[in-house]
Amino acid sequence: MTELPKLDRQIAIAKGDMPADLVIKGAKTLDLVTGELLEGDVAIADGIIAGTCGAYSGTTEIDLFGLVLVPGFIDTHLHIESSLVTPFEFDRCVAPHGVTTAICDPHEIANVIGADGIRYFQHASEHTLMDIRVQLSSCVPSTHMETAGAALSADDLKQLTGHASGIGLAEFMNYPGVIHRDPEVLKKLQLFVGGHIDGHCPQLIGTDLNAYIAAGISTEHEATTAAEAREKLQKGMRVLIREGSVSKDLNALQPLLTERTASYMCLCTDDRNPLDIAEEGHLDHMIRTLIAKGTEPLAAYRAASLSAAEAFGLKDRGLIAPGKRADIVAVTSLEACDVERVFCAGVEATAGNFAKRVTMPAVARNSVHAPVLRPEDFRAKANKTETDVIGIVEGKIITEHLRESVPVVDGDKRPDPIRDLSRIAVVERHGKNGNIATGFVRGFGLERGAIASTVCHDHHNIACVGVDYADMALAANRLTDIEGGFVVATDGNVLAELALPVGGLMSLEPFEAVRDQLIMLRDAAKSLGVTLNEPFLQLAFLALPVIPALKITDRGMVDVTKFEIIP
Repeated sequence: MTELPKLDRQIAIAKGDMPADLVIKGAKTLDLVTGELLEGDVAIADGIIAGTCGAYSGTTEIDLFGLVLVPGFIDTHLHIESSLVTPFEFDRCVAPHGVTTAICDPHEIANVIGADGIRYFQHASEHTLMDIRVQLSSCVPSTHMETAGAALSADDLKQLTGHASGIGLAEFMNYPGVIHRDPEVLKKLQLFVGGHIDGHCPQLIGTDLNAYIAAGISTEHEATTAAEAREKLQKGMRVLIREGSVSKDLNALQPLLTERTASYMCLCTDDRNPLDIAEEGHLDHMIRTLIAKGTEPLAAYRAASLSAAEAFGLKDRGLIAPGKRADIVAVTSLEACDVERVFCAGVEATAGNFAKRVTMPAVARNSVHAPVLRPEDFRAKANKTETDVIGIVEGKIITEHLRESVPVVDGDKRPDPIRDLSRIAVVERHGKNGNIATGFVRGFGLERGAIASTVCHDHHNIACVGVDYADMALAANRLTDIEGGFVVATDGNVLAELALPVGGLMSLEPFEAVRDQLIMLRDAAKSLGVTLNEPFLQLAFLALPVIPALKITDRGMVDVTKFEIIP
């Protein structure tokens, strides 16, 4: 028989005139428009759903009796680098949890190596089972108050447009630049007029929020209270509920997610590591948690797929319906969201199909060019006792701006474990200037030793926290030896480490190995007295000067509210 053109073939299969490539039988299908559970087969051809609610035959037929089919989940904002693995391992780790589309912002690796980092993600997206959509990083660096490894101008971003994975401009973190109409900011925004621009504006309200939205920014994931999220919804923004490894906003925003608001609310993880994914899950965890807290299942599943597709202009997905991409998740029950089978564009997420993918060599090797550090480099040189202190709010990336009296002894203000005052330092590691800035942080619970990391948002310099200067130097210097990563040290010994040689951000190991090493790191940190559930990513966010209230970069302590370095 003469092979039909693709469109003719789709129509013929949909009508039942010829067999489909794949038919799923026996399951019920959740219709996200009416909320009904539909009977009938789902026929798939060329990665597209050809027919539903009928009887179909196929070259391959799968009986999923007793299961419920829901549209594949869409993570609307994340940084794959924060999973600590390459895009290929992220695909293998997360797709089995029902995530068939991931909208990523590769600004972590872009801050290390610039446009080449974004191109690596674009090319990787051509070979993954899940659909990885690569937004163009808007703020590299995030502000003028840090030293990054690279910078991307509007002209640089223009050169990166046109790839099939693109949707638009990633989270615009420099909200003061938008509000005050910085010329370079306006050039970037102008480049994406009429397209999608993702937002990032924590605690922005009133006319400042109006100005930010008026710039064409339509989605936002930084709301941490229901009141903040409600104002953003009222002003036409789509709010992305975030539940990452550090930033946990689901509990605060859950009461706002109803069948009425679901069309303007979506789900995202932002930053989530393989250990949390192994212990809890990914978007599947968010869905079952929302439902357990009283959210209507229809609202939760709409936010996870249809609303997300609509928010980001992905008109080809979000429903199990004829003509839509065959992104399908089979669960035992809607309430449990216990994922049994996953299909990405009609290809099942199995070990065999993951093994068939073409992979790519890693980039950004040997990216750590930090100075050799000595214990005395971590002294807090001062002549006044009044001290600005970063106050950690566990489960949040916002911080408090505390002020404490710390005595000056021999020209140095020492860490004080009794008062939970640890030294924090940021060391420039891109080989630009060798800057070292020190300050104080409260909230780790450290009693001895030190923790150091090159995962340090978004500039990804070395961040180190400790109560012993020698251990801080040991941990920080070890990062150069292993090409970046996480290190825990005490009493002159390295207790645990995780090498992240891809830009100091991602491992070359399978996600299972990373997960196991994270367990050892977490245990090592706890042995130092650390009380935080996720100390490593918590540390990383203490260096991000676009999240209130007090942060630290290689240039000093930053008052984010005033958007300036504290003298």
